[in-house]
Amino acid sequence: MKKYFLPLGMLAIFETVAVTLWLARENIFYLFNFSYIGISVSLGIFLFIKKYKYARRVAQLLVGLYMLVYLGFICGENMQIEGFWYYLFTGVFEAATIHYAVAKIFGPLFFGRGWCGYACWTAMVLDFLPYKVPEKPGRKIGWIRYLTFGASLIFVGALFLAHVGNMEKIMFWAFLIGNIAYYAAGILLAFVFRDNRAFCKYICPVTVFLKPMSYFSLLRVQCDKSKCVSCGKCKKVCPMEVDVTDNSRRRKNGTECILCFECARSCPKDAL
Repeated sequence: MKKYFLPLGMLAIFETVAVTLWLARENIFYLFNFSYIGISVSLGIFLFIKKYKYARRVAQLLVGLYMLVYLGFICGENMQIEGFWYYLFTGVFEAATIHYAVAKIFGPLFFGRGWCGYACWTAMVLDFLPYKVPEKPGRKIGWIRYLTFGASLIFVGALFLAHVGNMEKIMFWAFLIGNIAYYAAGILLAFVFRDNRAFCKYICPVTVFLKPMSYFSLLRVQCDKSKCVSCGKCKKVCPMEVDVTDNSRRRKNGTECILCFECARSCPKDAL
């Protein structure tokens, strides 16, 4: 049963959040919302353990389409970072603020950047592109993420300072246009750099939250040095160019790990 500890533990975390928010906010939506996400992510991990080839894709589609289509387009909630700033400025602890607190600010202390690997609706599409493994080493242009992060904050802050009306309608259009821009930039960068995850590495503003918090993550890929034969297969298949053979928190690209477990899948000695 030890091999099922991870999916069961992940499900327990999300169910705890679901029940806590349901009782605290007196809104059964939170019970459904976080239970659904927890079940979807846990199912993806379970299928991976069962060696199903498309396990992570199942979780990505279940969570990504739910948040993009249902919460975004149908319910009209801006789940992008602009929505987080909007609710934060209005002092409302709902929707995007709760989502960011759980998935992208405090959650990474437990499961690192698992969000990027199993639930992000942008990566959901990018991971289906042909360049699953980078053909060249990453560029040192990660500073661009801070520009997009700042731009999102300035955009929403300017709307509040200007006392613009119909803010909810503007936030919905920002969600729609923002997603189009993200997908366009992500697909373009994937083909230019021959790397599906180029957008995640250089542009995505959410990583400004994710990277520092995931440094302290409890859930990490660890290498059993007694089994490792230094074949290098794990490094060749890693989409984020993480040196998973180094168990220190300062390992190369350590905060880029999205817990896709492609390294563990490829290891001939089960050292990861």
